[in-house]
Amino acid sequence: MHVRAPAVAGLFYDADPGLLQHHVEELVSAVSAEAQPCPRALVVPHAGYAYSGAIAAAAYARLRQRERPIRRVALFGPAHRVYLEGMAVPAADAFATPLGNIPLDTAGMARLAGLPQVRVSDAAHREEHSLEVQLPFLQAVLGDFSLVPVVVGRCDPDSVAAAMDCVWQEPDTLLVVSTDLSHFHRYGVACRQDARTCQRLLDREHSLVSEDACGAQALNGLMCTARGRTLEMELIAMCNSGDTAGDRGRVVGYGAFSLH
Repeated sequence: MHVRAPAVAGLFYDADPGLLQHHVEELVSAVSAEAQPCPRALVVPHAGYAYSGAIAAAAYARLRQRERPIRRVALFGPAHRVYLEGMAVPAADAFATPLGNIPLDTAGMARLAGLPQVRVSDAAHREEHSLEVQLPFLQAVLGDFSLVPVVVGRCDPDSVAAAMDCVWQEPDTLLVVSTDLSHFHRYGVACRQDARTCQRLLDREHSLVSEDACGAQALNGLMCTARGRTLEMELIAMCNSGDTAGDRGRVVGYGAFSLH
């Protein structure tokens, strides 16, 4: 079996399985358990858990309300470590975290690989953290599921939407888009810019750029999907690293959304 090993365990989150399980469960259990609609899609941040873990947990806690099983997760996030034209799925059979292996949906990835702007590349996935940091949350909340991981590089919104629509048809599939918001502004500037970006997403705009969000390509694609245009979209939480574990002179923004 070809398993993609964790690249940022011990950096973005705990490498020890017990500590990681406890930390994720602590973050999720801190979220109010009041009844909320179960998401068909989530938008979540991907910084280290000390920085954005509470915002991500606010989104993943919504999955506790599910009435139907979620058996597959289609996970889209931006390329940080390699330059990528289009999108990439891995050749791996599973992704590993300290909490165990997650099987990949090879049939779903094969369908994606048949699309014009999708290629197979382990290199695009090997060191990418935007997808990896979501996995312990998904393992803790969902238990067993299969994964369709997609790294998104330079790509037009319609192509990303086509890839999302390709793997988001079944009712037991959750779509997750991984993105942070603005990067390295002073606190007040970041707050204003991120508020504008969040409102643009609520308005279903699909013209974001990397200065708005590092996952702009995936977000624009989501806004162009059939469901992205029609599902109710809710801003769950928003903050930046100046509110959590960083100074306020140079912050990174985080937001979490539910589509239901």
